[in-house]
Amino acid sequence: MAKSAALYARVSSEQQAEAGTIQSQISALLERIKADGHEMPSDSLQFVDDGFSGAKLVRPALEKLRDAAFNGAIDCLYVHSPDRLARKYAYQIVLVEELRRVGVDVIFLNRAIGASPEDDLLLQVQGMMAEYERAKIMERARRGKLQAARRGDVAVLARAPYGYRFVPRHEGGGEARYEIVFEEARVVQQIFDWVAKERITIGIVQDRLEKAGIRSKLGKPRWDRTTIWMMLKNPAYMGQAAFGKTKVVERRTQLRPQRNASITRNYSKDPIPANEWISVPVPAIVTPEVFAAVQEQVSENRTKARVRRHGAVHLLQGLICCKQCGYAFYGKPVRNGKKNGNKPYVYYRCIGSDASRFAGKRVCNNPQIRADMLEEVVWAQVCQLLQNPDRLQREYERRLKKRTATDPTALDAERKKVQGRISRIIDSYADGLLSKDEFEPRIRRTKDQLAKIDEQTKRLKEETGDAEQLQLIIVRLEEFAGKMKDKLQKVDWATKREIIRSLVQQIEIDEGHVKLSFRVTALPFELPPKGGNLQHCRARVIYFSWVDNACRQATMRDNVTANHPHLTV
Repeated sequence: MAKSAALYARVSSEQQAEAGTIQSQISALLERIKADGHEMPSDSLQFVDDGFSGAKLVRPALEKLRDAAFNGAIDCLYVHSPDRLARKYAYQIVLVEELRRVGVDVIFLNRAIGASPEDDLLLQVQGMMAEYERAKIMERARRGKLQAARRGDVAVLARAPYGYRFVPRHEGGGEARYEIVFEEARVVQQIFDWVAKERITIGIVQDRLEKAGIRSKLGKPRWDRTTIWMMLKNPAYMGQAAFGKTKVVERRTQLRPQRNASITRNYSKDPIPANEWISVPVPAIVTPEVFAAVQEQVSENRTKARVRRHGAVHLLQGLICCKQCGYAFYGKPVRNGKKNGNKPYVYYRCIGSDASRFAGKRVCNNPQIRADMLEEVVWAQVCQLLQNPDRLQREYERRLKKRTATDPTALDAERKKVQGRISRIIDSYADGLLSKDEFEPRIRRTKDQLAKIDEQTKRLKEETGDAEQLQLIIVRLEEFAGKMKDKLQKVDWATKREIIRSLVQQIEIDEGHVKLSFRVTALPFELPPKGGNLQHCRARVIYFSWVDNACRQATMRDNVTANHPHLTV
């Protein structure tokens, strides 16, 4: 019976995809498949990633390929070379072993693999050379862009700001350039004239643009303040575009997960001082004198604005999120009520409830909550945890009682049995004893069973590790609580904030319902030095939470004290 063949092709850049260079890979792969006597793969079995880097495993076509292989829809896969599958040797090994494990033969056009140890060694060498080549290409590209920017080549800038259109080399006769979009340029000139001559603020500019019906570059009816500020600070409008505004650094950890976030890159970006930027000449929209006047006015507006406190302002800053829309809560003073003289009340408010941020229409109706009351509730729970470390022990034991005891030996035996069943099904299909319609549902069900066993084994290992870490965690909590026994109610604001950030993972608000999730680390807790931070966990973390109906405003405190919160899974 003819094997079900598939192909995978990839090019790294959008320019290569647009130029059609991937077609040469596909043609070579189809010719090889035909020469090997297989049926030509249908469109659903031709997996093509146009313009995706081989340094990442998250690629649309590759994800579909791995799903199809897992479901038994593929017998053999044709790839032009190992570096098309992945640029990193470790990723190549992961993918090849995964495909082999589900019975898929991987054929590289430039070299066969698996026939001998020498073939496997060659694959390893090719993978390491591909990784080396990628690092070399990235360094050459960085140096090349730097030199091009110093020569004044506009091609290194790529995207153009509002008011310009970027013309790439292949459209500009071999030379990239910025072209002025006159309709947008008039808007830019108007904005600069307003600020330079009428000495108005960004908020007034925002209102005028909305009233005039001028939409932003993304088509939004209301301009964002940050967009206007970035325009006013962009030197490209006076004819000197800047290259090298940011640098790539190691990815920073987030205090809490971002709304609808997915990890698309493993790095972060930091700003570079303006005196280190490289200027690239472009057509000017405003004069240098007007640009300088705007910079002076922006600085003046900032000094005359109300004084802003930089850094930590609110006790629970960065920890609260909305259960309804996923946006964060932020602290906002409300001046319609007074407390202790002229000091206004502060409320935690959902970003989604601010209509000004969403073109005049709010996306969330979650009401705001008094900051002092919510902070009091959270701090009380943190103190209770520190004063009763055995609370964590009871919670963990309660969870273990709900779980069915599983023998690791029995799981291992069951896994071997299912793997043997998969091998027999594949052999029956290869020998023609099973048709494709009979093979696919059987292999799918068996692989689902194997996945469930693997999940149970993984969970069992995690539970074992948690049990080993639990005693250490409790000891650390007891030591820390002993040091803070008589100080918890007397700690200063900064220390209280660091304690909360070390123990609390997230606070969810939903119509007055408060859910607090604790984060208990396996590292020793220590009092922070002056101006320093508590130690944060970089290893295992155990989470648990409590939920309470915390009423809003004046009734919130009474309700919380009357209904003592309790731990939940």
